[in-house]
Amino acid sequence: MTMTGLTKTLAKSRTRARTKARTRTRTRTRTGTPDASRASARARDTSGPPFWTTRRRDVLAGYLFIAPQLAGVVLFVLIPVCLAIWYSLNDWNVFTGEQTFVGADNYAALADDPQLASVLGATAVFCGGVVVLNISLGLLLAVLLNRRFRGATFFRTLFFSPVVVSVVAWTLVWGFLLQDNGGVNGLLGAVGIEGPNWLQNGDTAMLSVIITQVIRSVGVNMVLFLAALQGVPAQLYEAARIDGAGSRVIFTRITLPLISPTVLLTAIITVVGALQSFAQIAVLTGGGPELSTTVLVYYVFQQAFEFNHIGYGSTLALMLLSFVMLLTLMQWQLRRKWVFHEE
Repeated sequence: MTMTGLTKTLAKSRTRARTKARTRTRTRTRTGTPDASRASARARDTSGPPFWTTRRRDVLAGYLFIAPQLAGVVLFVLIPVCLAIWYSLNDWNVFTGEQTFVGADNYAALADDPQLASVLGATAVFCGGVVVLNISLGLLLAVLLNRRFRGATFFRTLFFSPVVVSVVAWTLVWGFLLQDNGGVNGLLGAVGIEGPNWLQNGDTAMLSVIITQVIRSVGVNMVLFLAALQGVPAQLYEAARIDGAGSRVIFTRITLPLISPTVLLTAIITVVGALQSFAQIAVLTGGGPELSTTVLVYYVFQQAFEFNHIGYGSTLALMLLSFVMLLTLMQWQLRRKWVFHEE
């Protein structure tokens, strides 16, 4: 190699070195020094993920949505139940404000109460009558009004309208109608029948209270059953009729099994509502005559606020709560036999 070729090669090598140096300088200028890059990367690693992640935002939104209902349960269910338990362990004189701890004396007094058996019997009769009539009549009305005919909307509104009426107003009207010289006996007298004094006769007072309660509340079950009936596929009815099935077989083998979840729901709602019925008893009969219409919830009111036995009244209230929970639990456990496709 000549000196000229060697010189050209060295010049090319120096040019390449300068080009690489300029490129490295520009890269450092744009991205910073390697030490700074490593420091920023370490800072990002130590800071961790952001606090308000998507999951935490979703959890917070869920708690905010259930907060009003949760506050209502705490204020109007849990705290009153805890207070009732505390009051049942004490003898509270509301006039002097003195509380004396008596332990289980109020619970022992349940066995010595001579009126409790009659009260529980009246509660069973009232609850059983309301539940049977309400569910059966509500299902019958729903089946009849599920058909398409002129005036169906009018009759649906007519049977549901008592639900939106005030309980006290509804009961007061029926109190006037069921008097000795009221509207019911007036209609019976027009056809030559002498009606009894419905609310003052022990044999008819409970029947009057049950019918009054059923007429007012049957609209709720009717609407629930009506919605369930409209959800049954029409193809099943058509296939059953093609196979020659009659109306009774279609109802028992297709309709009733498919609406069984609604039947369970209405049974639970009706039982709980019947055990909590107070205004009808208080306005119509006041628990009389004697103890024929004194149900447990009205007996709680009498003991706690009329006789000022707060401790014993709280004990009776806890008994009522236990009955409601027990009956609801029994119905829920029996759902596997009642409800179609329930596992």
